[in-house]
This record gives sequence, structure tokens and C-alpha cells, in this order.
Amino acid sequence: MAVVLVLRARGLGDLLAAVPALRALRRARPRDHLVLAAPYRLKPIVDLIAAVDEMIPASDVADLRWDRGAPDLAVNLQGRSAGAIAELIATDAQHILTFRNPAFPELRGPDWQPELHEIDRWCHLLESAGIGADARNLGLMPPVTTGSHRDCVVVHVGAGAAARRWPPERFAAVVRHLLVQGREVVLTGDEYEREIALAVAARAGLPVRQVLAGQQNLLEVAATMAEAALVVCGDTGPAALATAFGTRTVLLFGPTSPELTGPPVHLRGRHIVLWAGRSGDRYGTHPDPGLLEITVEQVIEAANRQLRTRSGSGALSGPDVRRVG
Repeated sequence: MAVVLVLRARGLGDLLAAVPALRALRRARPRDHLVLAAPYRLKPIVDLIAAVDEMIPASDVADLRWDRGAPDLAVNLQGRSAGAIAELIATDAQHILTFRNPAFPELRGPDWQPELHEIDRWCHLLESAGIGADARNLGLMPPVTTGSHRDCVVVHVGAGAAARRWPPERFAAVVRHLLVQGREVVLTGDEYEREIALAVAARAGLPVRQVLAGQQNLLEVAATMAEAALVVCGDTGPAALATAFGTRTVLLFGPTSPELTGPPVHLRGRHIVLWAGRSGDRYGTHPDPGLLEITVEQVIEAANRQLRTRSGSGALSGPDVRRVG
């Protein structure tokens, strides 16, 4: 049986951006054994994709360990870095599909196009090799778990870097408004963000039992996003989860343009994206100035509109990316 090795040693949002590409590979090579090298903590979500036969753990490129026979095909969904390409070459794969890097002139591939949306980028890579890929094929079936927070408003207080974290006191003001409106609110985040979530809850007058941050496994987080009436969060993995489940969102972007990592255009009728219109360091150690231009009032207005639309008293049409500031 031929083996296809795919490298995607990145986080949750990055994995979800690669779903259409993974499904395209599955359709193109239905009898092959598709192996995904990715952080093993993401396995519950990988199982929902229903395209991968096996996972091997790889938290980053340097973690890739391939100690079996040469793959028939190695696919670089990591990026265009020399490190990622070198690791795939080391597997002795018969064929390597990657974006072009001048350090490896022997490998043909398309040029990197930084203006492409992340989802479109990986579909473009496959299409360059004659593998048809549909960027719209990114939906996930909601998982089944024992808990339920159906029709609540999820406020996700964290993000992978400080540059993408809206201030806790602003989240608290939004939560207070939602509580006054009679909405059930839960706060999500990972174990490192629980203290932030508890501080938001204390400021907003939200009971501690509604703070789910650090208390859920990844499958439970996914189920919470899938069942929610609305998700309010920044540019982070749970935003991509909500998009994959078709849940309405209010997304606070900065410093990365939503045209690169936000909801795809064909889905934005379900999403309101707030963005100041200027880019910066996605991995910066302080909140991005553009992100800070998004006000509490703007987030509350967007949340109210989404909740009215969901109840049938309004309608969103087409992409709704709102410039602020």
C-alpha cells in the first residue's frame, strides 16, 4: 500500500485551514495510507475530518520522526521554509509536493503567494499537481459529548499570542451586557488562560461555574463551539472551529488581515469580522494597536446583530468585514 505523508506541525487553526487539502488528498488517493504529522493533542479534531488514516506526533518541524519505508508522496502543508522541506527530503519520499524554495532548485512547485487566504493556499498547492481541491469543503460534524451548553454565548478570552488578545476588561464589559440581556454566557480558554477567564468573570458578575477555561478537553471545547448561539473571540483556533461548525461569530482581528486567516468569503454571511485595517506582528508580545481600536460598543453592537439575525429578526448578506477606528 502506498503511503502519503503530510506535514502540518502547527496549531488548531492551522489544522482546520488544511481540511479541504486533506480531503482532496483522500479523494485523489483513496487506496493509499494517509499519514498526518501534527501535534497529537489535535487528534480528536483530526478524527472529525474523516480523511486521515494515521497520525504521528510532530509539535514542530524538528519533531518529525520517520523511521519506516519511503513514502510514495510527501506533502508540505507546513510552509515554504527550508527546514520543513529538508525534513521531508530526509524521509526519502519518491515525490515531494511543496511550494518552491530556492534552496532546493530540484523540487518543482508553485511560487509562494502571500496574498492568498490560508485555505486557498493549500488548495492551490494541490491543484498545481493536478489534484482538484474545493476550498469550501471545510465543515465538521459536531462531536457528541456528555455536557451541553446549547444556545449559550461563548466568549473565548485567549489567543495564541498576546498580539491577538483583546483586553480582559473589555471582554468583561461585553459579558455584562449579555447577562443583562438574559443570555447564558460561558467563558472558554486553555489551562493557561483560566486565570484570565476567572478575572473576566469576576468583573462581569458571571458565576465561576460558567468558566469552562482549563476545564474542558479539546473535544468538549469543540462541542461547546458547535452548540453555541454565538461565539465572540479573537483570531484564534476556536474561531476556526466555530466556522467549521457553522456557528455564528463576532471575530476581533488584529494584527493579521481576515482576508488571510478569517472565515472564507463564501461563509462570511454567518460572521461579523471587526478589523482596524492595518497589519502587524501576529506573534507580538503586546496587544496589537489595531486590535485595541476595536471598542466594547462595536463588539456589543455586532453581538446584538448576530443574535437578532439568529432569532429571525434580521439578516446578514455577503461578507461582513467591518473596518473600525
